[in-house]
Amino acid sequence: MDPKLLRHTLGRFTTGVTIICCLDGQGGRVGLTANSFQALSLDPPLVLWSLRAASPSLEAFRQARHFTINVLAEAHVEHARRFASRHDDKFGEGLWAPGESGSPVLAGCCAVFECESVSNQAAGDHVLFIGRVVAMSEAPVAPLVFQAGHYRMLGEIL
Repeated sequence: MDPKLLRHTLGRFTTGVTIICCLDGQGGRVGLTANSFQALSLDPPLVLWSLRAASPSLEAFRQARHFTINVLAEAHVEHARRFASRHDDKFGEGLWAPGESGSPVLAGCCAVFECESVSNQAAGDHVLFIGRVVAMSEAPVAPLVFQAGHYRMLGEIL
């Protein structure tokens, strides 16, 4: 199996875009852009996402008791780019506030899921994280999506 061809072909699947955040062991904010988020269970309320095993943020998320999934709106395209980079001050832009568990929440998102970390396990070159939703919010704004290696906008909700 050609990994580049597999990545390219998987990229044809359109996904939402999130910024997933936690607090590290010293209380510092950690965040990254991810499109690997999905619902897992309604009862109990579980969600899942994955992170590359080589990510420098891996240990912070493995040790965190909570994490927040910020589902980005179209207006957040620059935030998505910033958190996908090695920018020194990722939280320097945007209106951020601590959620119920302290994990960062970005204002203006389509949805926010505040989660208690349930488990994580290695799966190939990624680690799967499962969280129990303990708080959530939503807003009727158009989402930012990712497809074929590009951020895309769906436009106005009718």
